[in-house]
Amino acid sequence: MKTLIICFSYHHRNTEKIASVFAKTLEAQVKAPTEVDPNELFDFDLMGFGSGISFGNHYKDMLNFADKLPKMTNKKVFIFSTSGQANNGPKFHKKLREALESKGCKIVGEFNCAGFDTYGALKIFGGIQKGHPDEDDLKQAEAFALSLKQPSKAILGGSEKE
Repeated sequence: MKTLIICFSYHHRNTEKIASVFAKTLEAQVKAPTEVDPNELFDFDLMGFGSGISFGNHYKDMLNFADKLPKMTNKKVFIFSTSGQANNGPKFHKKLREALESKGCKIVGEFNCAGFDTYGALKIFGGIQKGHPDEDDLKQAEAFALSLKQPSKAILGGSEKE
Protein backbone atom coordinates (compact mmCIF):
# COMPACT_ATOMS: atom_id res chain seq x y z
CA MET A 1 0.00 0.00 0.00
CA LYS A 2 1.68 3.20 -1.16
CA THR A 3 1.12 5.83 1.53
CA LEU A 4 1.83 9.54 1.87
CA ILE A 5 1.53 11.52 5.07
CA ILE A 6 1.04 15.26 4.74
CA CYS A 7 1.88 16.98 8.00
CA PHE A 8 2.20 20.59 9.07
CA SER A 9 3.93 20.76 12.44
CA TYR A 10 5.91 23.71 13.65
CA HIS A 11 5.21 24.90 17.18
CA HIS A 12 6.62 22.09 19.35
CA ARG A 13 6.78 19.43 16.62
CA ASN A 14 4.12 17.40 18.45
CA THR A 15 2.29 16.35 15.31
CA GLU A 16 5.55 15.57 13.54
CA LYS A 17 6.28 12.96 16.25
CA ILE A 18 2.95 11.27 15.54
CA ALA A 19 3.52 11.47 11.77
CA SER A 20 6.91 9.78 12.24
CA VAL A 21 5.27 6.83 13.99
CA PHE A 22 2.71 6.56 11.19
CA ALA A 23 5.47 6.74 8.58
CA LYS A 24 7.49 3.97 10.19
CA THR A 25 4.47 1.71 10.71
CA LEU A 26 2.99 2.30 7.24
CA GLU A 27 6.34 2.54 5.42
CA ALA A 28 5.28 5.97 4.22
CA GLN A 29 6.94 9.23 3.37
CA VAL A 30 6.10 12.43 5.24
CA LYS A 31 5.89 15.76 3.45
CA ALA A 32 4.79 19.26 4.37
CA PRO A 33 1.90 20.68 2.31
CA THR A 34 4.35 23.00 0.53
CA GLU A 35 6.33 19.97 -0.66
CA VAL A 36 3.38 18.23 -2.30
CA ASP A 37 2.29 18.57 -5.91
CA PRO A 38 -1.47 17.86 -5.78
CA ASN A 39 -1.21 15.89 -9.03
CA GLU A 40 1.11 13.34 -7.38
CA LEU A 41 -1.61 12.41 -4.90
CA PHE A 42 -3.28 10.13 -7.43
CA ASP A 43 -0.25 7.80 -7.12
CA PHE A 44 -1.02 6.91 -3.49
CA ASP A 45 -3.39 4.28 -2.09
CA LEU A 46 -3.67 5.98 1.29
CA MET A 47 -2.93 9.49 2.53
CA GLY A 48 -2.80 11.01 5.98
CA PHE A 49 -3.50 14.69 6.64
CA GLY A 50 -2.49 16.17 9.97
CA SER A 51 -1.42 19.23 11.88
CA GLY A 52 -1.67 20.80 15.28
CA ILE A 53 -4.91 22.40 16.34
CA SER A 54 -5.37 26.15 16.68
CA PHE A 55 -8.64 27.62 17.96
CA GLY A 56 -10.43 24.28 17.47
CA ASN A 57 -9.29 23.56 13.90
CA HIS A 58 -6.28 22.26 12.01
CA TYR A 59 -3.72 24.94 11.18
CA LYS A 60 -4.79 27.18 8.30
CA ASP A 61 -1.90 25.90 6.14
CA MET A 62 -3.44 22.41 6.22
CA LEU A 63 -6.99 23.63 5.64
CA ASN A 64 -5.88 25.81 2.71
CA PHE A 65 -3.98 22.86 1.21
CA ALA A 66 -7.06 20.63 1.48
CA ASP A 67 -9.21 23.28 -0.20
CA LYS A 68 -6.83 23.31 -3.20
CA LEU A 69 -6.85 19.55 -3.74
CA PRO A 70 -8.22 18.15 -7.00
CA LYS A 71 -11.30 15.90 -7.02
CA MET A 72 -10.27 12.36 -6.04
CA THR A 73 -13.02 9.75 -6.20
CA ASN A 74 -12.97 7.46 -3.16
CA LYS A 75 -9.33 8.23 -2.29
CA LYS A 76 -8.66 6.67 1.13
CA VAL A 77 -7.44 9.20 3.67
CA PHE A 78 -7.01 9.53 7.40
CA ILE A 79 -6.93 12.63 9.57
CA PHE A 80 -4.76 13.24 12.61
CA SER A 81 -3.87 15.99 15.05
CA THR A 82 -2.29 16.89 18.36
CA SER A 83 -3.79 19.45 20.66
CA GLY A 84 -3.77 20.87 24.16
CA GLN A 85 -7.19 19.28 24.61
CA ALA A 86 -6.92 15.59 23.81
CA ASN A 87 -9.75 13.33 22.66
CA ASN A 88 -11.56 16.06 20.76
CA GLY A 89 -10.56 14.75 17.33
CA PRO A 90 -14.06 14.44 15.86
CA LYS A 91 -14.84 18.04 16.85
CA PHE A 92 -11.43 19.46 15.87
CA HIS A 93 -11.33 17.55 12.57
CA LYS A 94 -14.69 18.79 11.28
CA LYS A 95 -13.41 21.44 8.83
CA LEU A 96 -10.64 19.26 7.42
CA ARG A 97 -13.00 16.28 7.18
CA GLU A 98 -15.54 18.37 5.28
CA ALA A 99 -12.86 19.74 2.92
CA LEU A 100 -11.51 16.27 2.15
CA GLU A 101 -14.96 14.74 1.70
CA SER A 102 -15.90 17.58 -0.68
CA LYS A 103 -12.98 16.45 -2.86
CA GLY A 104 -14.33 12.88 -2.97
CA CYS A 105 -12.04 11.42 -0.31
CA LYS A 106 -13.16 8.54 1.89
CA ILE A 107 -12.15 9.03 5.55
CA VAL A 108 -10.93 5.65 6.87
CA GLY A 109 -9.83 6.80 10.33
CA GLU A 110 -9.09 9.71 12.63
CA PHE A 111 -6.53 10.12 15.39
CA ASN A 112 -6.03 12.85 18.01
CA CYS A 113 -3.82 12.92 21.06
CA ALA A 114 -2.48 15.42 23.55
CA GLY A 115 0.35 17.72 22.55
CA PHE A 116 2.35 20.21 24.59
CA ASP A 117 0.63 23.57 24.12
CA THR A 118 2.05 26.98 25.03
CA TYR A 119 -0.05 29.11 22.71
CA GLY A 120 -0.95 32.62 23.86
CA ALA A 121 -1.65 33.04 27.57
CA LEU A 122 -0.84 29.37 28.21
CA LYS A 123 2.84 30.28 27.84
CA ILE A 124 2.65 32.42 30.98
CA PHE A 125 1.58 29.37 33.00
CA GLY A 126 4.14 27.01 31.43
CA GLY A 127 1.70 25.47 28.99
CA ILE A 128 -0.54 22.42 29.19
CA GLN A 129 -0.04 18.76 28.30
CA LYS A 130 3.67 19.00 29.07
CA GLY A 131 5.54 15.89 27.92
CA HIS A 132 2.95 14.96 25.27
CA PRO A 133 2.87 13.19 23.02
CA ASP A 134 4.31 10.65 25.45
CA GLU A 135 5.12 6.94 25.08
CA ASP A 136 1.47 5.95 25.54
CA ASP A 137 0.40 8.45 22.85
CA LEU A 138 3.04 7.05 20.47
CA LYS A 139 1.87 3.47 21.15
CA GLN A 140 -1.71 4.53 20.41
CA ALA A 141 -0.50 6.14 17.18
CA GLU A 142 1.21 2.89 16.19
CA ALA A 143 -1.97 0.91 16.95
CA PHE A 144 -3.97 3.37 14.87
CA ALA A 145 -1.57 3.00 11.93
CA LEU A 146 -1.71 -0.80 12.19
CA SER A 147 -5.52 -0.62 12.09
CA LEU A 148 -5.28 1.21 8.76
CA LYS A 149 -3.68 -1.91 7.30
CA GLN A 150 -6.84 -3.86 8.22
CA PRO A 151 -9.60 -2.57 5.90
CA SER A 152 -12.46 -3.67 8.16
CA LYS A 153 -11.25 -1.58 11.09
CA ALA A 154 -10.72 2.11 11.68
CA ILE A 155 -9.97 4.12 14.76
CA LEU A 156 -11.89 7.27 15.52
CA GLY A 157 -10.64 9.51 18.30
CA GLY A 158 -8.51 6.77 19.83
CA SER A 159 -11.27 4.12 20.11
CA GLU A 160 -11.57 1.22 17.72
CA LYS A 161 -14.71 0.90 15.61
CA GLU A 162 -15.75 -2.01 13.37
